[in-house]
Amino acid sequence: MYWEEDDERAAGPVPGDIVDLSFRIDCRALPVDHAHALYTEVSRVLPWFGSEAGAALHTIHGAESGNGWYRPESGADDVIYLSRRTRFTLRLPAHRVEAARALTGQTLEVGGHALRIEEATVRPLSAGTTLFARYVVGPAGEAEDEFLHRTVAELRALGVQVKKVMCGRGHVIRTPAGELHTRSLMLADLKPADSIRLQQAGIGPARKLGCGVFIPHKGVKKADETLL
Repeated sequence: MYWEEDDERAAGPVPGDIVDLSFRIDCRALPVDHAHALYTEVSRVLPWFGSEAGAALHTIHGAESGNGWYRPESGADDVIYLSRRTRFTLRLPAHRVEAARALTGQTLEVGGHALRIEEATVRPLSAGTTLFARYVVGPAGEAEDEFLHRTVAELRALGVQVKKVMCGRGHVIRTPAGELHTRSLMLADLKPADSIRLQQAGIGPARKLGCGVFIPHKGVKKADETLL
């Protein structure tokens, strides 16, 4: 864990060049490990998605513990059950939003489960100073301190001032090309401008599979407990 105290900062205007497009969905269940199947189906409907540098995919999550820090273990046949409130989100350059609405009304086949895409809402990025990513890719077998050292260096290369950072449990994402080994990552006490920059740019590879994609987190008071 890397932690340095600092004071809170007021947020300014949030740029609108990168946004989240959040879709309502009709889907009872999905495989826990659905990232590649979902990406494949999105790319079938949106052929430009895979080559759009600013685009990323949020994997879909149901009820889980730890505010997103961990979820059911992903065996080959494991599924997560979804509520009607569950949404599916793409992070997109603003100029791609209207094109991405072509997903509305489509039914995607994700690991043998039907996922119907309904209406979408545009949501700006957050200027919140606490962010987390469920999956950040690293080498297989990488120790926690090595992961943190490498990740902090990459964040600083993006111009992000790192004050507090903590990594969580490991998770494996399976793809036809092989396994991606990941850890969750939380950052706190970010400057608002750094928070926005990190949400726009992400960190590491496989953003189209939901890796390195940062979202707001409510706080860090019990973060150490959620990592257990």
